[in-house]
Amino acid sequence: MPFTMTADLTHCGALLDAMPDPALLVGQDRRILLANPAARELFAAPLNGASALSYLRQPEPAAALDRALAALAEGARGKPGFEARMFQTSPTRETVLRLTAVPLAPEQGLPGVLVTLRDISHVEEAEQQRRDFVANVSHEMRSPLTVLAGFIETLKGPARDDPAATAQFLDIMEREAQRMSRLVSDLLSLSRVESEEKVRPRAMVSLSEVLRATLAALRPQIDEAGLVVDFRDLPEAPQIPGDRDQLVQVFHNLIENALKYGASGGRIDVSLDRVEALPGLSGPALKVQVRDHGDGIDAIHLPRLTERFYRVDGHRSRAMGGTGLGLAIVKHIVNRHRGKFTIRSTRGEGSTFAVALPIA
Repeated sequence: MPFTMTADLTHCGALLDAMPDPALLVGQDRRILLANPAARELFAAPLNGASALSYLRQPEPAAALDRALAALAEGARGKPGFEARMFQTSPTRETVLRLTAVPLAPEQGLPGVLVTLRDISHVEEAEQQRRDFVANVSHEMRSPLTVLAGFIETLKGPARDDPAATAQFLDIMEREAQRMSRLVSDLLSLSRVESEEKVRPRAMVSLSEVLRATLAALRPQIDEAGLVVDFRDLPEAPQIPGDRDQLVQVFHNLIENALKYGASGGRIDVSLDRVEALPGLSGPALKVQVRDHGDGIDAIHLPRLTERFYRVDGHRSRAMGGTGLGLAIVKHIVNRHRGKFTIRSTRGEGSTFAVALPIA
């Protein structure tokens, strides 16, 4: 890190103060010579004159500092620095920091070690999400592939000349293939929605027409389930900026979920209303609510329902053809439209899924 330091502590302090990340200058006796405001805020202490090991007490950070001090004592120059991960835990979260300890050459001014700390929590979280996503997709694909491979082997062997078994196995194989097809389709939808999330749609859309078209498309499933759908429309509702296809996908997912998991209530309520003010939105909005009267969802599950592959009842969801991605897709589409998505549910009383979209 190219610094031009003099023995003037004030000048060195000004350089450290200009650094956005927490930074410490540690002397050969392991005491902190200088600390910038970001470091003092991070550790909630004055720091100057204190032992660095009092604040870098975890094994990896302490070892990185010791290696840098040893390199300094040996007169090593041009070293890229010694890195370690450091963790800070608070009542609400754990922060992951990347510590870099760089020995400064004597001609750079003060002999010592420059220690910088960068918050990499978001990088760690993204990497963990990637690992979880790959593991979840692999798990979701493995089950139907295993079923298909098993039945193919059986059809080529013991069931080769058994027409009844062949017909039964082919039906099961068809269902599993359709399940994989739905999963791939939802994965592609999720990827596409995430890539477009920062670009708000500009076309004007009628939510009333979107809801009518969605209910018409789901009419066969509604009739098959024997449910009554009470749709309270708002024909005079103004058009809003939106992507029609994505909004159809949102309400198709929500109404289809109500059909699958709220059928025991016998009725689904769909309503479109105008609201003049709503927390989190500036200005008036159109609010769509999809309510079922089924079993409801325990409160412990509600904050996680929009996570990828999160299911309240995994076996039941898969049996009904669910991929575990529907509500994640809904969340990202609503975010793209700068709207708000909320879920309320009471065990034994059903669930309400609400989407509010700004009018302007």
